[in-house]
Amino acid sequence: MRFVSMLLAAAAYLGLAAAAQAAVQIHIDLTSQTMHVASAEGDYDWPVSTGRPGHRTPTGVYRPQRMYPIAFSRKYDNAPMPHAIFFTGGYAIHGTYSTSMLGQVASHGCIRLAPENASTLFDLVKHEGARIEISGRAPGSDAVVAERHHGGHRLALAWRKRYREEALGYAPHRRHRSLRDWANNPLESQ
Repeated sequence: MRFVSMLLAAAAYLGLAAAAQAAVQIHIDLTSQTMHVASAEGDYDWPVSTGRPGHRTPTGVYRPQRMYPIAFSRKYDNAPMPHAIFFTGGYAIHGTYSTSMLGQVASHGCIRLAPENASTLFDLVKHEGARIEISGRAPGSDAVVAERHHGGHRLALAWRKRYREEALGYAPHRRHRSLRDWANNPLESQ
């Protein structure tokens, strides 16, 4: 009888070990802006958008911490984040309605997917668990790193100005006064 109970315990342990290995394997490559997903349901390859220069996506190996069918970013104007899988701090894998930007850097650090792909991934992770691996270097990150290493404050400002001009179609024509300058003389115009 003791042998049978030990055999059942071993089988149960092996079954749990097999279930633990069945977790969805998610690999995000920042260099190619792609995600590869391997699961019991099959393999998937999807374009993603990760952190643009100045807003890095963390690299490393993670596990899902929190999952929400819909979340809203308090930090970025309540931007919707459907099928959000948070993996560290405020960083998540989630759906986006800016599908034209997929395949290139565009986010504030999160990993964006097409809504239907985010839904599929959310369901897989919900049922199987996941291991999330993020590696590579996002396009354009070398320039920002070089500016930081060289103490290039002016270069960083020039990059930000160029980026703002491209994003908004214009650049501010004058510098705003600092709060300290205004406090010293609030009626003075610049």
